[in-house]
Amino acid sequence: MPSSQALVAGLYAGGPELGVGSVQDGAVVQLCAVDGSPLVSLEAPLLVHVPGEAERLLGDGISAPPTPYWWTEMRASTAVAEAAPLAGSVAGRLTVLLGGTVWPPGVATTDVVETRAPEGAHPASGEAQLAVDVLTGSTAVVLADRPVIALNAWLSEVLRTVTAGGLALQIVTPPHVRLSLPLRSALTGAPNRWVVQDPNCGYYDGLSGAVLHWQDGTFTPVRDESGEASVAQAFTEATPTTERQLCVAFRVLHEQVTDDLVLGRALGAAWTALTGTAPAGWGTAEPINLSWSIGQLTDLARDRSPEPTHLLAVGHPGRPALATHRITRTGNGVAEDVTLTLGYSEDEQPPFDAIEPLARTLADEHGLVSMLASLRRARRDLTVPPHFEAPPIPLSFTLGAPDVRRVGLEHARRPPLDLRPAEFGSALHYPLGDGTDAQAWTVLQQLAEHLKVSPGN
Repeated sequence: MPSSQALVAGLYAGGPELGVGSVQDGAVVQLCAVDGSPLVSLEAPLLVHVPGEAERLLGDGISAPPTPYWWTEMRASTAVAEAAPLAGSVAGRLTVLLGGTVWPPGVATTDVVETRAPEGAHPASGEAQLAVDVLTGSTAVVLADRPVIALNAWLSEVLRTVTAGGLALQIVTPPHVRLSLPLRSALTGAPNRWVVQDPNCGYYDGLSGAVLHWQDGTFTPVRDESGEASVAQAFTEATPTTERQLCVAFRVLHEQVTDDLVLGRALGAAWTALTGTAPAGWGTAEPINLSWSIGQLTDLARDRSPEPTHLLAVGHPGRPALATHRITRTGNGVAEDVTLTLGYSEDEQPPFDAIEPLARTLADEHGLVSMLASLRRARRDLTVPPHFEAPPIPLSFTLGAPDVRRVGLEHARRPPLDLRPAEFGSALHYPLGDGTDAQAWTVLQQLAEHLKVSPGN
C-alpha cells in the first residue's frame, strides 16, 4: 500500500509552492494551485482481489500485476495545461518508489512540473470540492477520454452529490469511448447525459442519439420548429453487432427478517446456474475489488440499513458477466433486486435451457417475486458504445407465488394468449419466445395487463 512518505514524494512533483487538500472525508487528496483550485486529484488506493478488472476497464494490452494489487486513480484538471504532466509526474514518482504500472503508457515521469497561478487568484469554487471540469447552476460536467468510462468511486460520489443537490451529471467524451454497464445504468434518464463530441454535428447523446447543444449552462437537445429532436448520423450508421447479451432481472423478497438472514444467495444461485461458477467479486464501485463473499455483502447491507445498498458483482475472466444488486428494506421485509447480464460471441450459445430451472430454484428456495429474461444484440464485453443498439427481446417471465396468490392461480394460469406456463408450486413461468421476434414485447404487455387484477376486481 502506498505509504504517507511515498505520497508526499509524489505530491512534491509540482514543487513546494503547491498546496494539498482533501475532499470526500479524506478519500481524495488534491494537489492545488495557490488559489485553491485542484490541479490533480488522487484517490485513496483500492486493494483489488478480483482477476481481470484492469483488463476489463483498460484493455487487454495493460500489464497488470497478479492479484491482489493496489489501484489508485489520478485526475488532472482540464483548466490548467500543466495539470496533465503534473499528474504523470506524481504517478511516475509513486512507481519509482513502489513499483507497479501506469496507464496510459508513456505518461509517467519524475520531472518537477512548474505551474503558474491563474491571473487574479480567487477562492476555490464548488468545482474544487467536486473536482469536475465545469459546474453551473444546473449541471456538473466531466470531460473524460479513456477506452472505458467506469463507475469508479470518484464518479459514484460525484453522481451522488449532484443528485442530492438537484443537479445533472453530464459526461463528455470523444466518439471512441465506451461506458461500462454499471455507469450506463447509473446515467439512465435526463437530465444526466453521456455527451459525445462528434466532428459532424458537434455533440450528441451517446444513449439516445439526440443532437445536443450547450444552452443555459447544460447540454440539451436541438429541436426544430415543431419541437422534435434530430438524431445524429453517427449514432445510427454503425453496423449491428452479431454478439449477444443475455439479461436476467429478478426480485426476491425475504419476509422473515432475522439476525441470521444472509443476502446475496439468490444472485450466487443465478450466477452458478448460468455460468457454472459463483461470481468472482463484488464491490460498491469499479474496479470491483473484493472476492465474492455473501457474508461480507450481508454485513455491509446491515450496516447501511435502513438506507438501501447498491452493489456490483463481476464474473471470472473469459466469461463476461456483470450484475447490479440493490438491497432495500420494504414494508414486507428485505428485497433484493438483481440485474445479471452475460456476454456471448456469435459462436457461443447462451444457456437458454438453464433459465427455467433457475426460475424454479429462485421460486422454491429464495422467495422469488418476479423474473424477466431477455436477449439482445450487443457487445460481448458488456461495454456500451455511443451508437444505436437494439433493445432486448423478452425470453420468459416468471411470477412468484405471492403475486400468483394475489391474482388467483386459475386466473394467472390462463392468460388470453397462446401461453402455457410451467408451474413451480404456486409460481408460474411463462415462455415468451427465443429472443428473435420483437412481437414478444406485445405478448409480455398483454400478459402484464392480464396479471394486474384478479377476476371480479
